[in-house]
Amino acid sequence: MNKPLGPPGEPDSPDFPEAVAVRRSRWRVQLIWLVPLIAILIGGWLAVQSILEKGPTVTISFQNADGLEAGKTKIKFKNVDVGVIKKVALAPDDKSVIATAEMSRDASKMLVDDTRFWVVRPRISGGTVSGIGTLLSGSYVGVDIGTKTEKRTDFVGLESPPVFASGVAGREFILKSENMGSLDVGSPIFFRRLQVGQVTSYALDPDGEGMTLHVFVNAPYDKYVTNDTRFWHASGVDVTLDTTGVKVNTESLVSILIGGLAFQSPPDTVDKTEAAAHSEFTLFEERAEAMKRHDTIVDTYVMNFKESVRGLTVGAPVDFRGIVVGEVSAIYTRFDKVTKEFSIPVELRLFPGRFTSRFEKGGGGGRIATDRQAFTNYLVAHGLRGQLKTGSLLTGQLYVSVDFFPAAPKATIDWSRSPPELPTVPGNLQGLQDSITSLVAKLNKIPFEGIGQDLRKTLGDASALLTTLNTQVAPEARATLAAAHDALVSANSTLQPDSALAQSTVDTMRELSRTAASFRALADYLERHPEALIRGKTEDKK
Repeated sequence: MNKPLGPPGEPDSPDFPEAVAVRRSRWRVQLIWLVPLIAILIGGWLAVQSILEKGPTVTISFQNADGLEAGKTKIKFKNVDVGVIKKVALAPDDKSVIATAEMSRDASKMLVDDTRFWVVRPRISGGTVSGIGTLLSGSYVGVDIGTKTEKRTDFVGLESPPVFASGVAGREFILKSENMGSLDVGSPIFFRRLQVGQVTSYALDPDGEGMTLHVFVNAPYDKYVTNDTRFWHASGVDVTLDTTGVKVNTESLVSILIGGLAFQSPPDTVDKTEAAAHSEFTLFEERAEAMKRHDTIVDTYVMNFKESVRGLTVGAPVDFRGIVVGEVSAIYTRFDKVTKEFSIPVELRLFPGRFTSRFEKGGGGGRIATDRQAFTNYLVAHGLRGQLKTGSLLTGQLYVSVDFFPAAPKATIDWSRSPPELPTVPGNLQGLQDSITSLVAKLNKIPFEGIGQDLRKTLGDASALLTTLNTQVAPEARATLAAAHDALVSANSTLQPDSALAQSTVDTMRELSRTAASFRALADYLERHPEALIRGKTEDKK
């Protein structure tokens, strides 16, 4: 039989360690729980990182949601994603849509007061085509960073892309015009036929009397915009019919198709200071009107014409011996209740500064005389008058000529009337018409009817006289002429050399010759012997 083993440490006991019971800890973590713990830590870290990297949330209002899709439409700046549209919903008034966008943390500095958002989609506007790449990639929201410092989280999106991005070198100016013409946002601006800018926006004035346009001129061409620069419409082809004839002008083919503006400073401008940004200018209809001299001294007068002013238009020049010294500002009609006559008052703007000479260095541009009324009275007293003249036979345009007519009737100016009236004389055509009218009046006074009756009576008497001459006088005249012919024939035969009359005449002439010789001998003797008249002829002594 086997011997039982004794307790350890005793004789006959085997060498096995003694097992010690240890109490199990209830906080002991098993290895299997490390995996979810690590996963939780990673998820928390990602959540914290996402919260830390999350940018601000902004709202953008658009007129419609065309091109917007929640969770897909990106917001890009210089083609870099800076946000995403998270939600698109109608506005409370149902007149627009509000897009809620999450921006990246780096984009928070972009959200200032003048930052602009717009939907980039394919567009054709004026002469520009944009957004062609979105045909394949889809629409996205473009952003242009503003320059202000005030923060903002709600924006109103643009319906069309901005013409130029913020920070582009150049200056913006404001133009005032009566109408838009054929302009649009993006229409080009030309300087000496070189495109240097574009129209950025336009709006109707609150009173509805005109338009306000904002234009941007790129650097370095913006330095050519001075305080005296003139802007005008350069749209299409400008065909002008005026007193100088026909003019055709255009800037470029682009301006013909989509319109445009042009600017330039007058050649004789004095103020060449660069215009400040947002300076206001007048937008003229055409270059000729824009480049006119803008005189600071203007006197308003009226000239009353009693002839037709057909061909005279507002803006027509007032000419003094070939120099434009004013322009027509208005044309009216007047009825004189006393004389019962109509007349045409023409209002003029005269520029006294143009009468002063700039030929000499430092020549002024003010008035010739300080006393305007006295000087004008002096000119009128010496024959200063206004007259209508034809500027172009092709167009029939008229202009007002101011010159001296010493033979004109005396006239004075009534300075109590506003504006004062300058005297006039009839134009050349009117003078010719008056002369013809006077001649016709004199011709009308001639009794042509009575003269015709007398002439008919005279012609009747002449006819009777001719009849008498033919029936009575003519036969007798023929008989007399026949007798005269016979007499001439008889005289001719009598005067022939061999006729008896001719022989007798010859003999007679001979006898007369001998008698004359005897008388000459007697005269000679008496001259030698005058005493023979008393004593007689003495005998010759032997």
